[in-house]
Amino acid sequence: QAQFVESGGGLVQPGGSLRLSCRVSGIIFSAAVMGWFRQPPGKERELVATMTPGSRITYDDSVKDRFTISRDNADNTLYLQMTNLKPEDTAIYYCNLLHGNQRPSNNWGQGTQVTVSS
Repeated sequence: QAQFVESGGGLVQPGGSLRLSCRVSGIIFSAAVMGWFRQPPGKERELVATMTPGSRITYDDSVKDRFTISRDNADNTLYLQMTNLKPEDTAIYYCNLLHGNQRPSNNWGQGTQVTVSS
């Protein structure tokens, strides 16, 4: 079954940047539709970016033009480059495999905490 190990989070000032990584195992990564999710404090988990095997990409409006999703199929790793970070980006970030209708698998990693604060 799919397993996900997220890393790269931390504390950053508003306007700063971070690059998140997600190492994936247990699936054929190169054939997988992947997504980055985040869960802000006290809120539901939300999908912020997706990427198909053919590099078709979507972003939630809240992160468009600031976040960039990418993948390295040779290394089974998904990335999220985040720039111009805002306090409202504070959340635990997760990656996951996406099934039809952008439904995530039932497996989740531990996530990586991103805190944007001065």
